[in-house]
Amino acid sequence: MEIIRFADLKPQPWRNGGGVTRQLATHPKAASTQDGPWDWRVSIADVSKAGDFSPFPGMERVLTVIDGELLLLTVDGAEHPLEKYRAFRFPGGADTHASLPTGDIRDLNVITRTGAFKGFTSIIELSKKRAKPLFEGQLGILLQGQATAAVGTDDPETLVRYDAVVGSDVDTPDVLGRGFLAVVSIDPVEDEPGAE
Repeated sequence: MEIIRFADLKPQPWRNGGGVTRQLATHPKAASTQDGPWDWRVSIADVSKAGDFSPFPGMERVLTVIDGELLLLTVDGAEHPLEKYRAFRFPGGADTHASLPTGDIRDLNVITRTGAFKGFTSIIELSKKRAKPLFEGQLGILLQGQATAAVGTDDPETLVRYDAVVGSDVDTPDVLGRGFLAVVSIDPVEDEPGAE
């Protein structure tokens, strides 16, 4: 079982210098947010001032506020108020500006290469009685509360806020606890039948 400890992640500057992000996972693996080319990336960013987002042309983004109340995102001129735990999808190359009407926020970013991968973010409430399995292509990130992760009868490992559990189809980890878990799924885009 692979657990990515949030405390071990180094904050890295955004491409445009407007904030910092901590990279949870990329494919293929990249040493930093600047390294590339990657086809998908999952990261947690701290937004403490209004400003423009770094453009990611040829990519699609799914952004979810995970701490703080509200992020006001303007994408190609259209305003979108993003409340906590509500995922929002938009083109990575769009002209995007953020403002913070209620103060600082922290967000979960899923960025995927258009036409190669599709990213999804779901926020689920954890249960102490019913385990949440995480499969291949999934990442479970503890957003709030207390939880453990284990494979089968192995001793459970304690998770702290923003720790991530990497899913597997072979040794599928189960997450149990009380609180909220973000489940990020990265799916390869299948070619259309008959397409060449």
